[in-house]
Amino acid sequence: MMLSPSRSIRSSGGLGRRVSMFVCMLVSALVLSGCASNPQNPDDPFEDYNRAMFKINQRVDKYTFRPLARVYDTVTPRPVKIGVGNFFGNLGDLWIGANNMLQGKFADGVSDWMRFAFNTTWGIGGLLDIASEAGLPKHDEDFGQTLAVWGVGEGPFVVLPFFGPRTTRDAWALPVDLQFDQVWGVDHVRTRNSMTALRITHNRAALLGVEKTLAHGSLDRYTFARDFYLQQRRFKVSDGQVSMEYEDYDDYDDEVPGAPAAGEAAKDVVAPEN
Repeated sequence: MMLSPSRSIRSSGGLGRRVSMFVCMLVSALVLSGCASNPQNPDDPFEDYNRAMFKINQRVDKYTFRPLARVYDTVTPRPVKIGVGNFFGNLGDLWIGANNMLQGKFADGVSDWMRFAFNTTWGIGGLLDIASEAGLPKHDEDFGQTLAVWGVGEGPFVVLPFFGPRTTRDAWALPVDLQFDQVWGVDHVRTRNSMTALRITHNRAALLGVEKTLAHGSLDRYTFARDFYLQQRRFKVSDGQVSMEYEDYDDYDDEVPGAPAAGEAAKDVVAPEN
């Protein structure tokens, strides 16, 4: 299915509104219920609920999405998987560009829309990523990041049914992202459902490697998922400009004979190359 640039960004219609209403009701219920009770992590005051919902999502994934993803990953040739990823990534560039515009990053927004135009016309409907070869980089923006730029705090961590980990800010932003999702905006129901199922399966297959890493460790999966999500969201919100916090070892230096001064120790830290 080929979408022309002239279709622009559109609302996803009734289905998106119903999901949006459900997400808003759930987040509102959590916030108003005051279910936080002596949280160990200040970012996660709803930990009891979150752990329960995380287990439910894991169970659903185990018997539905994971088996489908494994079959898809096994039988689908790599060039086809690359084309599928490029196709959905191309559709996402429209809303990514809009969010860059809303954040005041106008050059990035124009670049995103140029990517969509190039890949849709010369990239066979987005199956080929011609734009990246032409020097137009792929960005990753959503309305949650836009709210952060506008000064909205991230709020407590929350696990949503089906959608998984979110900050409260991202949960409030999710309905807007869904409203302007190009796949959910397809009018033909069977086509929309088929595209949605393919995208979910493709994205789940991309996480199979992470799943293997967790399986070989003795990690608390919930804690790992929560901390990883919060770290990567903060990284995206700051466009990679994350300030590093280091513990003050001045007192420790005074107590341990021969310990290097904090400034000397810092010289041994090698900054990653850009």
